[in-house]
Amino acid sequence: MKIFETHAHYDDERFDEDRDELISSMLSDTGELDYIVNVGASRQGCEASLALAAQYEKVYAAIGFHPEDIVRLKESDIEWLENMLGESKARKIVALGEIGLDYYYVSDDADMAAAEKKQQREWFAAQMNIAYRTHMPVMIHSRDACQDTIDILKSNHGQDTGGIIHCYSYSKEAARDFLNMGFSIGIGGVLTFKNAKKLVEAAAYIPMDRIVLETDSPYMAPEPNRGKRNDSRNIKYVAEKLAQIKGLDTQEVIDVTNQNARRLLFGE
Repeated sequence: MKIFETHAHYDDERFDEDRDELISSMLSDTGELDYIVNVGASRQGCEASLALAAQYEKVYAAIGFHPEDIVRLKESDIEWLENMLGESKARKIVALGEIGLDYYYVSDDADMAAAEKKQQREWFAAQMNIAYRTHMPVMIHSRDACQDTIDILKSNHGQDTGGIIHCYSYSKEAARDFLNMGFSIGIGGVLTFKNAKKLVEAAAYIPMDRIVLETDSPYMAPEPNRGKRNDSRNIKYVAEKLAQIKGLDTQEVIDVTNQNARRLLFGE
């Protein structure tokens, strides 16, 4: 099998000069990839993801509103999201995402920070309930918000929707909570970083049948390309590192994670 890329942002402007050439090459008969899921984070990003899924046979879409974008969110956007998910098969939508919590950039002012976090939690819960109503798995973004993320998933049908904890960065103890709710864990370039001790420990703990591979392109490029524009060809470095941690052959890691992604996102 080839690599299944479960999380990329090829709608990003950093791909404007070579987007078609790059995607076509990676998904060609001689390319490295089997499938790509392009993930929306804003209304514009969601619409672009749907357009890419329509353009390329092996590109699928995830649509949802990222916590950093919720300051611009309107009720009409939520209505649009649910309407699109109602047409998921025709539009090649395989998940609702990326959604979640990100407390990294909240205000230094305590009152403002509390209000911002409250707003994030409300929109996160609203989107979780849409996922439940439309029977869609979710792609979860969570940074500096582990316990709140767990609490909202537990109280808003996370155990029913399932999905992927994207760009996992928490401990193996937190991974246990996500796994117990039925979630898979998305592992990307951070695994290759020299300071990724906590993630290495979590990756060693997480069962192989619950891991999917991702890049978050154009962000988070792995070693040896850290700091450069990321693209899905770099997943091979993540697979190599994970194989080293698990004591497996790299191709076995690619095969198992491909099967995991197909089961979760395609229902195979």
